[in-house]
Amino acid sequence: MQRGAQVALIGWILSFVFLFAGLALRQDMPVGGSGALSALLLAMAALACPMVWRDSPLGISRGQRIAAALILIFSAPLVLLPA
Repeated sequence: MQRGAQVALIGWILSFVFLFAGLALRQDMPVGGSGALSALLLAMAALACPMVWRDSPLGISRGQRIAAALILIFSAPLVLLPA
């Protein structure tokens, strides 16, 4: 298997994990802050999907997507803090 195909497979796996986690959080566990956390997970699913970013639309590179994903990951504790 080529390196590009391996990276795409990892992207698909992560995309589905984030998508299903976001949908499950939105449907099955409606507690305080779950809506915002679900939105973060769905955004991560969009960032990880290889089909969307194959031809680099909107001029967004892989490094910029990784930086955005890290920002989303590190902002998750802020969502979970009590208001």
